[in-house]
Amino acid sequence: MTGHRRFLSALVLAVFAASPAAAQDTTDTADNSGAAAAADTVVATVNGDEITLGQMIIARSSLPEQYQSMPDDVLFQGILDQLVQQTLLAQTIEDKMPARVKMALENEKRTLLASEVVNSIVGGALTEDAIKATYEETYANAEPAREWNASHILVKTEEEAAALAARAREGEDFAKLAREHSTGPSGPGGGELGWFGGGEMVPEFEQAVTELEAGQVSDPLKTQFGWHVVRLNDTRLKDVPALDEVREELTAQVQRQAVEARVTALRESAEIALPGQEGIDPAALGNIELLKD
Repeated sequence: MTGHRRFLSALVLAVFAASPAAAQDTTDTADNSGAAAAADTVVATVNGDEITLGQMIIARSSLPEQYQSMPDDVLFQGILDQLVQQTLLAQTIEDKMPARVKMALENEKRTLLASEVVNSIVGGALTEDAIKATYEETYANAEPAREWNASHILVKTEEEAAALAARAREGEDFAKLAREHSTGPSGPGGGELGWFGGGEMVPEFEQAVTELEAGQVSDPLKTQFGWHVVRLNDTRLKDVPALDEVREELTAQVQRQAVEARVTALRESAEIALPGQEGIDPAALGNIELLKD
């Protein structure tokens, strides 16, 4: 019994620590709550203040993941105890609500309401037709992208790089030189970098690679990481991806564009004033003393 109480106490602390959040959809389970259960069903009163089933559902949705699969009866009792304790503690504040609490509640309300609207926008915009249209716009006229496969040796000085480049050109095994001399993380693997496309390497490195022929070794090249000797192993054209290969990327793009379009429309029709913005020192954001009553 002592272990059960300790476990329940840990649950209560977890709910205390959880940030407020909107209830999330959960996997359907058998309904053992009874036909009369409803969000506004009062499960407890504390000195006249009501605690409802809906409030308990919200509290459960904000629990850390490790608590979500606990038995319903344990969760029910732990969450109810937590809400009773919170109510008792809150009732001890007899004066006006502290400024920081009031502002935190205002922020939380704003965030939750905005999230509801965003969910509605995203739900309406995310259709298969929208995903296909975005795919066509993004990839229909795209040409196959060039990719390179290269190896490199990274050292500290230009002199070291020049000497290693000469040895590689004279026929010494590039991978062996990389394993013996490279200070970079690819050294133990023979300096192999695998396949990469445009924009994946620092500009100086990419430019050097694009100027090489397959099998050719570069002159010493300096980047922010040090001095490189680069060998181009091969090049290829990467085909345009199939829709399902980029579905996740397209989904995020459709969602983002729908929300951005809605926000833009709202801005254009809204009256937004920024009084006093230029007179506020941005460093004031870190002044927690301003929230003291």
